[in-house]
Parts: sequence; structure tokens; C-alpha cells
Amino acid sequence: MKREVKFSLVFRDMWQSAGKYQPRVDQLVKVAPAIIRMGCFDRVETNGGGFEQVNLLYGENPNKSVREWTKPFREAGIQTHMLDRALNGLRMSPCPKDLRKLFYKVKKAQGTDITRIFCGLNDPRNVIPSIKYAKEANMIAQAALCITYSPIHTVDYYVGLAKKFIDAGADEICLKDMAGIGRPVSLGKIVKGIKDYKKDIIVEYHSHAGPGFNVASILEVAEAGCDYVDVGIAPLSWGTGHADVITVQEMLKDAGFSVKEINMEAYMDVRSQIQEMCDDFLGYYIPEQNHINNSLLVKPGLPGGMMGSLMTDLEDNLKSLNKWKKKNGQPELTTDQLLVKLFDEVAYVWPKVGYPCLVTPFSQYVKNLSLMNVIQMEKGKERWSMIADNIWDMILGKSGQLPGPVAQELIDKANAEGRKFETADPQSYYPDDLEDYKKKMQEKGWELGEDDEELFEYSMHPSQYEAYKSGKAKADFEKDLAERKAKKNAPAAPAAMPKTLTISLNGQNYQVNIAYDGETPAPTAQASAPAQSEQTTLDGGEEILAPLEGKFYRVKDGQETPKNIGDEVKKGDVIGYIEAMKTYNAIRADFDGVLTAFLVNSGDSVEEDDPIMRIARK
Repeated sequence: MKREVKFSLVFRDMWQSAGKYQPRVDQLVKVAPAIIRMGCFDRVETNGGGFEQVNLLYGENPNKSVREWTKPFREAGIQTHMLDRALNGLRMSPCPKDLRKLFYKVKKAQGTDITRIFCGLNDPRNVIPSIKYAKEANMIAQAALCITYSPIHTVDYYVGLAKKFIDAGADEICLKDMAGIGRPVSLGKIVKGIKDYKKDIIVEYHSHAGPGFNVASILEVAEAGCDYVDVGIAPLSWGTGHADVITVQEMLKDAGFSVKEINMEAYMDVRSQIQEMCDDFLGYYIPEQNHINNSLLVKPGLPGGMMGSLMTDLEDNLKSLNKWKKKNGQPELTTDQLLVKLFDEVAYVWPKVGYPCLVTPFSQYVKNLSLMNVIQMEKGKERWSMIADNIWDMILGKSGQLPGPVAQELIDKANAEGRKFETADPQSYYPDDLEDYKKKMQEKGWELGEDDEELFEYSMHPSQYEAYKSGKAKADFEKDLAERKAKKNAPAAPAAMPKTLTISLNGQNYQVNIAYDGETPAPTAQASAPAQSEQTTLDGGEEILAPLEGKFYRVKDGQETPKNIGDEVKKGDVIGYIEAMKTYNAIRADFDGVLTAFLVNSGDSVEEDDPIMRIARK
């Protein structure tokens, strides 16, 4: 009998790879005993990554979820682990140092044993401080190698990176094959190289099933000395998720490894509960395509953890693009057509921006940039005509050192816009701000929370936390869920000709009644007031239109001061943001003027070309 290979259930990632949301805390607490009864897991991934943020989005306190969810596993002697984005903590954008340090203290206090630290650039300057902070908080620091396939990302590259992390104090190494495009033989060589350097270092392998390599990869890394492998459970295994524990267990058993047996009665219980969660509300945010393996993913290398949200986002983008095409007399695109165009553009863009590993946030940046390119080119505009500021930060080096060189065309564009390439430690660009958030919470009368966990949450996700506290997040979610349920359950209806249209003219909305085949129309068009924010408005001004579909925010974080009505703005000033696909896209003034009105509130959903504010020219 060969040595033992242990299993880790990536329950958080199973959901994130399938769709948009995570289960509620009552659902998590209910399923935990059945997972424990399965008897085959030494580890369970309970939180991290998008977990806290998506809890806020539907109005649930993530700190309560983490504490209650980790408790039964710790009592059963099963280690809990989480996903950690190094410089970015749990969010898409970089964190100040004081927030990063608080992060690990909070998560340890809440019951998380192991943190999986990764940087999509594999920049040691981002990972090594997190190793130190995690160990100071008495967490197990697992440093991840973000696996991808390119001329730069070789076996020697990864073994050398692992050596740096081990020398810096990492307790464990993870091969994070987030897109499942690591080639099996090469992955085995990486594990062997790590074990040759430090025989007793624990190595864990994480992979997604989508492109089809990962079962072969699991066998290869096990043969090379891997200690833990991440697995999933049906109905959220395979597809954009992970190999099912049953398949992996039987394969390794046949290969002669020692593996724990599975309590199949408990397995079926867990499986049934997952389906119940899908039927309750989570399934309304899981596209059917995410249940299917797809070898087209080999080329763009997009990660499984992003595919869950990608397909949902793509529905909205396709709707917006087709609305424009219909308006301009062009044939509409299908989802498959847009998906293929997107995959092809990702393969084109990725080398141009220096081969960042396609994992959060850089997978979103490359995908978003590619999708914006596709949409803009479909509208007859130039490639690279819309690049969000945080994508520029990646290109310019403010997020860390890119593995490869940036294309000359992007260097030229950066120079033309007066943008500067950076080489300093990424942390130096993000000053401490916990005291500022603490002061804001005290002014609002908000509790800092047990172990400062509410302070941590507000500092980590300011916009989402404010929406959660105000009740707006819960209200928006319940409205969206009700609409999705109604749409799915409604019987098909024959197409009906519209009886009214709403048109906007000079800031006024007019309802126009339409008559067909000799009908008599209603008497007159009626004017209604345009949507207004809670602020007082000034007269006059030109409408500023949303450049894309998403949510409008006046600021993207607590370090910015929002523009107010009556403020003077200069051409090029940032006057707001559209948050789309987890990226804040800056809206800049096209001319000098005075801000006279906000036509939507911060956090409101907008469609492309919706009026969002007015500015009077000077």
C-alpha cells in the first residue's frame, strides 16, 4: 500500500464556481453534520475569496456565517481553510497593511485554521508579507503557486517560486490550478521538485474540472508526493467546478494509495441538501453551461471560480449589446457567439498585458478588458478604447510585477495618457486607513464587532457593507430573485405589441400612447419627472450617460471624496463609477463645468446610455 492521500472539500469554491451566491448561514449549519458524517474529509474550505462579499450582497452578516459555519468542523477535528488574495485580502483591489494584519487576526478568532495565500502575479512581494501576518495570528500559512500554461510559466519557474515561499516561512504549498489547464506531467514534476527541496513540506493540489485535465493531474501529483487534493460533491462537481470525491477516491484506491472510505448515505444526504439550496434560491444564479465540461477553456485559461459569475454577467452584457445592435439595424448575437468572441479576445489580450495568471482579480481584469474590447469593436470602435483604472494599475505595475512584458501598443497608450509605469513595492501605494474607518463607524453609531470583525468587514468591503447596513442590499437581492423566479416560472405568452413607450427629451420623461389598426390613442403625451437622487438639484446642464451597464457609485472606496451638486469639475475629472463584473469603471467629465444633478442614487443599477447626472458647461 502506498502512502495516504487526504481529501479537502472545497465547499466555498464549489458554489463560487457554479454561480453568483453562497448558501445562507442556516443552510451551512444544517449541511455541516452530514459533511462530517461522510468521514472522508480532513479539511473543508469554509470561507474566503468571494464568500464574505456575496453574503453582504444578499444582506447577510458574513462574520456570523463564518463563526457558525467553522464551529462544527473544528469540534469534529476537521481543519478549516480559506482563500486569501494576499495584497487584496478578500476583495478585488489592494488593501492597506493595517487591514491585512487585522484580516488574519479576525479569521483566526472566527475559527479558520489555514489560509491559502495567492497572488495572480505570483509576486513574492505580495505573498511573503501575508505569510508573516498569518503566522503572527497563529494561522497555518499555505502559500499558493498560481498555475497557468504559457512560455513563461515553466516547471523551473514554479519550483523556484515554491523555494522562495518555503524559505520565507510558508508552512505548506498549494498548486492552485484555478483554470484546470495545468498539464498533468508538468504538475507532477513541480510537486517532485518541491518535495526534493523540502521532503516534509505539505503540498495540496487544487484544480477545476472544466477543460478536462484534472483527474489525470490529480493522479500525477499524487504519484509525485502530493499530500492533499481538493474535491467537490455532486450536483456541484465537474463542469466549472471540481472532480467529484467518489471518482478521485476510487482512482487513487486503484492506484494503491491509502484513502479514507466514504459514507455513501451521508454523501447522498449532502447531495440532496445542495439540491435543496439550489431549489431555494441559489440555482437561479447558476447558468446551465456551468454544469458542462468544455475543452474550449483550454485556450483562454479562464478560472473555474470566475466562470460562475461570468455566465451570469454575460447574459446582461449580451442583452445590452443586442439592444444597441437592434437600435442600429445590426443582427443580434447569441450567447455562444459572444462567448467564442470573448474566448478568442482573451487569448489575444493575455500576452499583451504581460501574462498575469488568470485568477482573481487578474482573471476579471483580463476578461473585462477583453469583453470591453469585443463590445466596443462590435460597435465599430477601437480596441483598448475603455480600460478601467484598476486594470491600468495592473498594466502599470501598481499591483505587482507582471510575469511578462507589456505590449508596445499599450505602452504607447499609457504614455499618451500621461500614465507612469511603477516598480516600487505594491504595498507602498496603499496607506493605512483603519483609523479612518473606525472613526466613520463611531460617527454612524456602528459597533466595531467582536474581535473588531465589523471594522474589518467595513474596511474590506465599504460600499457593500454600507448597502448591507442600510438594507438596500437585501431589498435589491429580494427584488432580483423575485423577478428571476417569476421569469422562470411564468408560462410562455404570445408576443404583444406595446401600447406605450417612454421617451426622454431634455431631462424629461414622456409616456407616449400607441394605437394600431384604427384604434384611438389616449389623448396626450404626459411628462413625468426624471429619476432624481436624494440631493437637491440645480437647473440646467447636459446629461451624462452611463458608458456601460452596471451599478452606479459616486466613489469606489472610503478614501475618495464624492463629487456633490454645485461642485466644479474639470475635463478628465472622475465624477463617478460604474461597477460592472467586479470592476469599478471610472466616469470622467468630458468638459469643464458645474455638477447640477444626480439622476440616480449611489448603488442603483443602470443600463448603458442611461442618464446618470447633469453637468452645466462653463
